[in-house]
Amino acid sequence: MSTTGSSERVTYTNILVERQDVFATVTIDRPKVLNALSHATRAELSQAMSELGSEQGVRAIIVTGSGQKAFSSGADIAELEALETAQEGFEHSRRSHELLFKLHALSKPVIMAVNGYALGGGCELALAGDIILASENAQFGLPELNLGIIPGFGGTQRLPRLIGRTRALEIILTGRRLRAPEALEMGLVNRVVPLDELLATAEGIARTIAEKAPLAVALAKQALYDGLESSPRSGCEAEMAYFGLAVGTADRREGTSAFLAKRAPEWQGK
Repeated sequence: MSTTGSSERVTYTNILVERQDVFATVTIDRPKVLNALSHATRAELSQAMSELGSEQGVRAIIVTGSGQKAFSSGADIAELEALETAQEGFEHSRRSHELLFKLHALSKPVIMAVNGYALGGGCELALAGDIILASENAQFGLPELNLGIIPGFGGTQRLPRLIGRTRALEIILTGRRLRAPEALEMGLVNRVVPLDELLATAEGIARTIAEKAPLAVALAKQALYDGLESSPRSGCEAEMAYFGLAVGTADRREGTSAFLAKRAPEWQGK
């Protein structure tokens, strides 16, 4: 159940949305099927991200899975079985990618709290996070080749950018799983923590980010993703432009004034 902050209430079937003071937690809530990402689940995730992205009081978003076994086991295999043509496969992949593009375009950071299996599309969803945390029992994998397909939710693009070309190809071509310590060693996740500390750790990071100027957070995220999609020089030129935008904000004036006055800043998001 998600509440928008007014009398209007949005009800979800496959996810839970909980708003706290400065962040929101989105939980994939299909534990009986290990939180598989059906069409309907992806649509609800997309709707929730649009809602939370527009709410000024939400400064960070945590995504996790219901239960203690799985973040998400991936695509709904019955839905994959129903695909008949290359065009249908393309459309299936395109709709999935739209959700992940939305995560990157959000002005708020998205923290993935991976609480178990993150396989196939579940792994690819996790890879789209701005910060990725894993519980000690987490496992990551892209087993799509076992089904005669390839990753279609960004895995062939985001995984090599995180861990390198040869490691990514080994994981994709063999379909083997990475346990949390190996994922940390490879740079796939930021931290590994005990399962019972996972959400508290994510919430602590969310609160720390919420203490920063919201426009600066948004501009830093946008500069980073723009840079990843361009040459180093073009990325630096984009950074110059975003830095200039940050300097022109009321929050920058508040931040420097507060620092010189040795007081806590009061951000306005302007």
